[in-house]
Amino acid sequence: MEVALSLSPRARVGWAFAQIGAAHLFSQRFGEAVPKLLLAIQEDPSYPTSYWYLAACYAHMGRLDEAHGIVERVRAITPLVVPTATYLRSSEQRELFRLGLRLAASEAA
Repeated sequence: MEVALSLSPRARVGWAFAQIGAAHLFSQRFGEAVPKLLLAIQEDPSYPTSYWYLAACYAHMGRLDEAHGIVERVRAITPLVVPTATYLRSSEQRELFRLGLRLAASEAA
């Protein structure tokens, strides 16, 4: 993804930042994921997946107020706050993602 970004600097890059952020999330490098996901949201604010990943990261980092705020922003886009994430092959990744989202949504409801 980073090579693609460097080869095409004028292209829409939200998708690439979302994927890089997801890779950091699933590697439990939450602090590295956050800035990439914020860039993804800035590029495409209507794409809920970036918000889901960001909310999960914030929750796993213990930044629950920020996680709750992201959940509220997700709800403005879609009623689905905690997706099944069946597209993730690894059950460990699915559980990490869904646990983060459940934490993020717990007091934002």
